[in-house]
Amino acid sequence: MSFAERLAGGIDTAVDLIGRAAAWLCLILALVMGANVLLRYAFSIGSIWMQELEWHLLVPICLLGISYTLLHREHVRVDVLFQYLPPRSKSLVEVITGVLGMVFAAAVIYLSIAYVYQSWSNNEGTANPGGIEARYIVKSLIPIGFALYFLQSLSEAIKHWLAYRKG
Repeated sequence: MSFAERLAGGIDTAVDLIGRAAAWLCLILALVMGANVLLRYAFSIGSIWMQELEWHLLVPICLLGISYTLLHREHVRVDVLFQYLPPRSKSLVEVITGVLGMVFAAAVIYLSIAYVYQSWSNNEGTANPGGIEARYIVKSLIPIGFALYFLQSLSEAIKHWLAYRKG
């Protein structure tokens, strides 16, 4: 097994583990949303903290789930033309999209660093009374999530490049 295959396999394993862990947040999010609805409509009790917790849970689900979805080939794609391509051409298209994914991820990471730094510098919290403080922690998931997406795009590019070379 070559270094490239081991690298892609290691990335895939890490992304799979992180994605499975993030998936458990879906259960927690459903429970929080259910509790919010129950409290609001059955007891006329509202909690800003719990409402904010919903999107604080949604952020890691989305940002960590992007890479997991790509790994398991469950992402949205347009197969109208792709399905008619020969296998070697499909591999080449996948390599190109992997490289484009890395470029996109690198751009988001680069552009988000100052945004996250500013949030940390200001010790950013909520503007709502009784809401969740430390919003900067959630914002830190932007470059982390896209770094994971960068790595998974690299893995996809490696795997499809190897398939392309085998012909």
